[in-house]
Amino acid sequence: MTESVGVADPDDVKIINLARATLARSQTGEAACVRDTDGRTYTGASVDLPHLQLSAIAVAVAIAASSGVPGLEAVALAGASDPSVDDLALVKDLPGERVVVWSVDASGSVRGRVEL
Repeated sequence: MTESVGVADPDDVKIINLARATLARSQTGEAACVRDTDGRTYTGASVDLPHLQLSAIAVAVAIAASSGVPGLEAVALAGASDPSVDDLALVKDLPGERVVVWSVDASGSVRGRVEL
């Protein structure tokens, strides 16, 4: 996988690449990876079932939360869209200082960066 342009922190490059790998593997519209304050990572892909619709960030945050994370450091979203207002609010539900949210396309090109 290629290194994401404009991303200096190797740990952020890692979560971007994990989100991209999850996107390719899941063949969904979006995938995400979150890094907790202990450095552990959790990935998830969007879910679109008749009775359950979840964004990739919602899935990754839910997996992290159910694992008892102490807080978040960073999030990467790979796919065709940027994080929604609801996704950003969800990221804020877990403790974290200056949590960076990256948005990239499938090739890893950075579309945006938000600091919460």
